[in-house]
Amino acid sequence: MKKWLPRSSTTLNERINRTLDKQVKLAVTGLSRSGKTVFITSLVHQLLHGLQATRLPFFKMVNNGRLRGTKVMPQPDMHIPAFRYDLAIEQLCGEPPAWPQPTNGISEIRLAIRYLSNNPLLKHFSSIGTLYVDIIDYPGEWLLDLPLLELSYEQWSAQITQLCKIEPRLSLSEEWRAFISQVDLNTEADSAILRQASELYTDFLHQCKSPKYGLSLLQPGRFTMPGDDLKNAPLLEFCPLLNIPEDMKDDGKSFYSQMKKRYESYKERVIKPFYKEHFASFDRQIVLADVLKTFQTSYASFVDMRNAINMVLESFQYGKSGLINKLFGLNIDKILFAATKADHITPDQLPNLENFLQNMLATSHNNVIFEGVHTETLALAAVKCTQAAYTIFEGKRISCIKGMPVVGDKPIALFPGQIPTDILMPEQWVKERFHFIDFKPPRLANIHGSGLPHIRLDRALEFLLGDKF
Repeated sequence: MKKWLPRSSTTLNERINRTLDKQVKLAVTGLSRSGKTVFITSLVHQLLHGLQATRLPFFKMVNNGRLRGTKVMPQPDMHIPAFRYDLAIEQLCGEPPAWPQPTNGISEIRLAIRYLSNNPLLKHFSSIGTLYVDIIDYPGEWLLDLPLLELSYEQWSAQITQLCKIEPRLSLSEEWRAFISQVDLNTEADSAILRQASELYTDFLHQCKSPKYGLSLLQPGRFTMPGDDLKNAPLLEFCPLLNIPEDMKDDGKSFYSQMKKRYESYKERVIKPFYKEHFASFDRQIVLADVLKTFQTSYASFVDMRNAINMVLESFQYGKSGLINKLFGLNIDKILFAATKADHITPDQLPNLENFLQNMLATSHNNVIFEGVHTETLALAAVKCTQAAYTIFEGKRISCIKGMPVVGDKPIALFPGQIPTDILMPEQWVKERFHFIDFKPPRLANIHGSGLPHIRLDRALEFLLGDKF
């Protein structure tokens, strides 16, 4: 009969494991449509099937034959929803296969990886070691709330006001701005008007987030991705205000006062508890970005994604001077920046995509390195759903990709375009230059016998976990 340990003993065991370098908390995040669920599902699948792995040549512990097996374990944080790997892999294994449903909140899964140690000190105690890997999945939209902790309500409102002076936000925010401009900020707050203003602002954010516009810098993050705990919660019924007078007085009852009070309450009751509970224990961070989406949307979409990620990483700073370290403590020592859906471009374009992402995040990347954090930039595909192909055009051999499109039942081959290494000028950002479409997952005869096909996921595993074995 299994002996259950009291909470204090369990916590002590967790601390011992972390002290002995036997536990890693890996945080996985990314903005909308970056492929977090697929990434985690494939990562778990690769490790569970590592003994039969033929697809992990750059993951040294597996390639050297030192893996002794991986098992899903009960998660340590029972109050956090479980990441449903079983459901996700079932969808990928279905007939026909389908992409798993994205998660809309925080979730967690724990793996125990048993391996043959090559550490001469540990061999005196046991030649077999066990590394516990806790993978925590959370929406990248929630990261966008972090900068709000340093902004007053007036400062945040001023930032949103400036953003709404430029297209496409100028047009998309028209209904919300028209409504707000008619409200007397000094009048006593009416709950119905507060709610309507919030709903119009939330609708505006959802339009910005739609595939047509593909904007990323959307605050507060919980307005578009509330999670099950805050869906339809009154705590989310606020919005920024336009052109707040400098001499505006907070009397506690006015429309302005109530909006400000709810904003501050959101920071105290939603943002701070989330980071305090989770971020203090993270060891490694991976940030996923669907850079290809911006190429086919607009220059505005690219600028918004770049600003959103850089704003978040600037808030982290990952060193003693960073906001998140000062408020909550942070021990992250490695960050992986990953451009996803690398199977949507031809193999010869992978270095270009990596260079583009690195240039996109150059400022934040330099700051992180300065703080002594190890970083890596990769282009990867957690599940590879295309194959390299070739065609002849005007007598020349052209590289293509071939796969089954999401819309349709016949495979197609296409040339998606050449990825630039440097940032394009606004006038060069034209949709006709690129041709990216969504593909269905591959049909595999033996999906449970080996890892899923991927691009460079083994490199990601080596960077994130390789030094722990």
